[in-house]
Amino acid sequence: MSQVPAHLFKHHLWANSELLEVCDGMSDGVLDATVNGTYGSVRDTFVHLFAAEERYLGRISEYAPEPPLAEGTFPGFRVLRERCSASGEALIELVGKETGDRIISGEHPRYGKFAIPVSTFLAQAINHATEHRSHICTILTQQGVEAPGLDVWTYEESVAEGSQ
Repeated sequence: MSQVPAHLFKHHLWANSELLEVCDGMSDGVLDATVNGTYGSVRDTFVHLFAAEERYLGRISEYAPEPPLAEGTFPGFRVLRERCSASGEALIELVGKETGDRIISGEHPRYGKFAIPVSTFLAQAINHATEHRSHICTILTQQGVEAPGLDVWTYEESVAEGSQ
């Protein structure tokens, strides 16, 4: 099986982890800030990002952390780092095992019945997180905080430095 999907999710986990690390310890003013066009505050966006990632994993696998992350409640950065790591590693493991584009069937409380390829859930996990990391970086810059480089090139440099 190709290593490309795993590599994409390794970057995904790294970027989420880096942003959590950068934001941990910031002032309440920065963490509670929001900007028009973003999801919400930095805290709310992080919780939403990881709660959604856990829901995607729950739909496509047996992944079911307890208790589920409750949107609207900030559990703290330690908990978010643990959840980020667990869901990120679960995604990496899952893409290594997927051999086809199986159909996931179920019912969504808002949208009704669905039958969606697993690849759609995986693409959504990456797209959703990228969008919300961008929201957080936008808020940071508007608060006068330099946003970290989370792109794939920076990830590759980080991996290369770590292997030396």
